[in-house]
Amino acid sequence: MAADTMAGVPMIQLSSRIRPLAAIAASACTVFLMGCPQQPAAKPPVNATAPALPKTVGGNNAQTVEQTNPRIGNLIQQVDRSYRSGVQNYRTGNLDAARNDFDHAVDLMLTSGLDIKADPTLSDEFERTVDAVNALEMDALKQGNGFSPKQEETPLEAVNDLTFSDATPEQTASLKSTLNTTSDLPLVINPEVAGYINAFANSRSFTAHMRASLERLGKYKDMMQGVLREEGVPQDMIYLAVAESGFQPQALNASSGAGGMWQFMPFKGAYGLERNGYFDERFDPEKSTRAYAKYMKGLYDQFGDWYLAMGGYDWGPGNMQRAVQRTGYADYWELYRRNAMPRETKNYVPQILAAILMAKNPEKYGLTDLHPAAPVLYDTVTVDYAMDLHLAADITGASMTDLVGLNPALLRLSTPDGTPFDLHIPKGTKDKFNERIAAIPVEKRSSWRFHEVVAGESLDQVAQLYKVSAADILAANDLPANSAVEEGDDLVIPVVSASSSNLHPLQYTTRRGDTLVTVADRFNVTTENLRQWNHLGSSTLPVGRKIYVAESVRLAPGARGRRTKATPSKKRTTASRSTAKKTQSHKKTK
Repeated sequence: MAADTMAGVPMIQLSSRIRPLAAIAASACTVFLMGCPQQPAAKPPVNATAPALPKTVGGNNAQTVEQTNPRIGNLIQQVDRSYRSGVQNYRTGNLDAARNDFDHAVDLMLTSGLDIKADPTLSDEFERTVDAVNALEMDALKQGNGFSPKQEETPLEAVNDLTFSDATPEQTASLKSTLNTTSDLPLVINPEVAGYINAFANSRSFTAHMRASLERLGKYKDMMQGVLREEGVPQDMIYLAVAESGFQPQALNASSGAGGMWQFMPFKGAYGLERNGYFDERFDPEKSTRAYAKYMKGLYDQFGDWYLAMGGYDWGPGNMQRAVQRTGYADYWELYRRNAMPRETKNYVPQILAAILMAKNPEKYGLTDLHPAAPVLYDTVTVDYAMDLHLAADITGASMTDLVGLNPALLRLSTPDGTPFDLHIPKGTKDKFNERIAAIPVEKRSSWRFHEVVAGESLDQVAQLYKVSAADILAANDLPANSAVEEGDDLVIPVVSASSSNLHPLQYTTRRGDTLVTVADRFNVTTENLRQWNHLGSSTLPVGRKIYVAESVRLAPGARGRRTKATPSKKRTTASRSTAKKTQSHKKTK
């Protein structure tokens, strides 16, 4: 809904190890000139089609470059092969294998040791690859994953086929006299709005999804209204999310590519919402709401009317501006009566107003006895190094599910190396985080773990839990041999990195009874690692197959040689280091 398409610009999305086939974000058509299609494309069956490969990915491009720089040309060819394999797996419905292929295609670029941004050919190739991947990866987020909730229909999606008719004058007058219309946004009750109120009120599906949306709103309402207030936008404008996402931070539109609470399109370069292979700020509730508020304020400044701004949000401000100029009426309802807008946009504003009025009069529409979710409260720490989320969970005492829930913008189970990321951690844990993360060398934060000893726990039990030796734990914590541990001791756990191929064989020949789980456990890696390194589409491992059980070490520029010996602190910790990193800015528009 709140999204433009842009001719010739493929939608951008990157695969992820944390959110299967989740989105990458952000950019924009020219804000006040481009508009949405008048009607959204019909949603195709999952995996029914795949877009044609961009001609500029691989192929002749790589051959031309190879003549001047063989290393770059070879890299582009590798990326192209992995991408095409992903396309084939996607078309045959093998989403897991497709995701791994797409991950590999992008990782080849990110870990090549080449400066992608400094080389125009590589930079263009990277953007084209990410763009193309996005067009194939919209479906799986709605299927859910091990940590994120499965996406639900919005209230308006739930009644997409609802028969609608304008209310009678008597019905309209009755609603005007009985409904609470107190709002910082002008709330009109006319036959169109009243008609939608009557239709929605008689739909069990709408009521059920509206109830779920309002309960989810409890997580973000205070934050969102505060942001809108700061940006000079009516606080009741938060209810546009009833139509856009049902207040689901990771909502995705499979047909358009729009994503997040406010359904921003994945175009490059607008609104300051960043995206890369690790995070997509369209899915960050606070940052995306800030971008939404700024955008809506800009539309209001352009049109001088909140209804026209809402219509422009759906249709595109350029289209709305041309309708005003064509008719000579800067009035939404006059444009409505003159059929100067497409059907979707005509319906959009009265639907939103109906939803707002129903939310403000819950007892009249079966929306009482709501159980709003508790507000999402968090501290924020900015990290510019690769850190496994399991480690962040260890040192804050949070569950992985809770930590992932606090960071819906993070696409993987790791923060990026070299790009600052605002990591949300449970409220009140920031000091603990800063103290404990200092115990682990920067270059080890992508694999090492942290453990607080509980009552009755021995060092051998801790070692067995993490599949490391007790001696290695003592050494990592600068403790004498044969030291005992006590309740409350903080221990750094030197888990073997999956990328340290010299610590165990690079390949393993499968035996009878082997599964992904047993092999992953044996070599202290994850099943997702095994899937990615071996392009596996299932959990079955045929006997005698050679599979990679470690990843070759591929250091990014500047990553080599950053090893510093650990030193103890008062709670048996080690010293930390940090590195200055670069940022990358991307935006979105409707």
